[in-house]
Amino acid sequence: MKRIVNAFLDKLNRGKRAYAVVALCAATAIALPAQTFTTLFSFDGTDGLRPNAALVQATNGDLYGTTSGGGVQPAGAGGGGTVFKITPSGTITTLYNFCSQGGSLCTDGAGPYAGLVQATNGDFYGTTEFGGSSSGCYQCGTVFKITPSGTLTTLYSFCTQSGCTDGTYPIGGLVQAANGDLYGTTAFGGDAACSFAGLGGCGTIFKITPSGALTTLYTFCTQSGCTDGQSPAAGLVQATNGDFYGTTQGGGAGCLPYSCGTVFKITPGGTLTTLYSFGTDGVSPLAGLVQATNGDFYGTTSAGGANGGGTVFRITPSGTLTTLYSFCSRDPEYCLDGDQPVAGLVQATDGDFYGTTEYGGAPSGGFAGTVFKITPSGKLTTLYSFCAQSGCTDGEYPEAGLFQATNGTLYGTTYFGGTNGDGAVFSLSVGLGPFVETQPTFGEVGQFREILGTDLTSATSVSFNGTPASFTVVSPSLIAARVPAGATSGKVQVVTPGGTLSSNVPFRVLP
Repeated sequence: MKRIVNAFLDKLNRGKRAYAVVALCAATAIALPAQTFTTLFSFDGTDGLRPNAALVQATNGDLYGTTSGGGVQPAGAGGGGTVFKITPSGTITTLYNFCSQGGSLCTDGAGPYAGLVQATNGDFYGTTEFGGSSSGCYQCGTVFKITPSGTLTTLYSFCTQSGCTDGTYPIGGLVQAANGDLYGTTAFGGDAACSFAGLGGCGTIFKITPSGALTTLYTFCTQSGCTDGQSPAAGLVQATNGDFYGTTQGGGAGCLPYSCGTVFKITPGGTLTTLYSFGTDGVSPLAGLVQATNGDFYGTTSAGGANGGGTVFRITPSGTLTTLYSFCSRDPEYCLDGDQPVAGLVQATDGDFYGTTEYGGAPSGGFAGTVFKITPSGKLTTLYSFCAQSGCTDGEYPEAGLFQATNGTLYGTTYFGGTNGDGAVFSLSVGLGPFVETQPTFGEVGQFREILGTDLTSATSVSFNGTPASFTVVSPSLIAARVPAGATSGKVQVVTPGGTLSSNVPFRVLP
């Protein structure tokens, strides 16, 4: 009988289930032509374990990420997780070990379950679900800043306000907005009168300055029946209209009293609108949204749908939702096409979306999760089934989403598996070529913007939607360019001896 799980409690309880699965055929990778899967690194506990978040590419060309546990700790301290960087070829460096300051509360934070964002100042910002300096509150969490070389500063400890009205459990990551501030969510805290999964408060939305001044913008479950949502587990995305969009794993007007989750938008000033309440079309969206090049948003629900295994959906900025795919449609007993997409999607340069499911896949791999591709209209292709190698050395149970680096390759992590069973970093080449990425993807005329890419040393020209721009080659992976007068929103292009590289998303020229 197919597993029916409570996706939220599974996410919250990091003690993973062990499943005894009988291999039905020889272990063979599910691979398509022109596709190469590579396990780049296997964690062993001392350098971290259980990576749970997507990677991000920095301006130096390397990838940065977090592990939710493990790391080298002093006597008497627990394995609070790490921040690491890894080259595209797989050389890893541990930059920081959380809970390294000693004591039982981990004042510098513990359990960074979300990924990082590199801000315009060059530093990375992130959250830890646990730890912080709040008195007696190990489960409250922090916001931190870390330099590319590994110097960490704790910017904010949650539950420093009476009744934890500022929030607790920041599970989701941060996004830097056009105004320079960072925006995020907490899964709990806020109004203590609300309780979800036995924990106080139903979550908040906050903004925090790069220096650490935090403002709570919204507290969930302020509407009768929590129709505005409960407990957001993911971060936000700022849309081209300037508003933020996100999901809550509970609450909403659908399937009460069990609360199936919502999609919402919120203005930078804190006015929230519930756009959609899930029900029979999906349950518990644990991941955030991605705004596609067509202007719509795409996301996943971790469970529910026509077959109970979760869904992929599209939703317009005004709230019209279409279910594109319901998992467990191929052999519902074993979910050969995947089961429980707990992570979000990434739109690659071919226009298709790529993602992972935590379970399901080929029986030869023990149903240990998949990588899939889905077109904007909903045609799904399973690209890889994990645990296809003996001992699951290729990884198993991918809880994190994918990231496309500027070399065209997709990168991701698995929560378990690898050579030591503590998780792995992998790459998947699907035949997509190199491109460039602007950081950030918006700016005013006259502002300098960084352009990230590969082999940029001999670049001969840069243009913003066809308008030539002055530029300086900083390194093989980085160009600094000034947004030229007369530029309009559109693709950024860099001409190199090897060809013309276009940006993966349009650049927005701000007023």
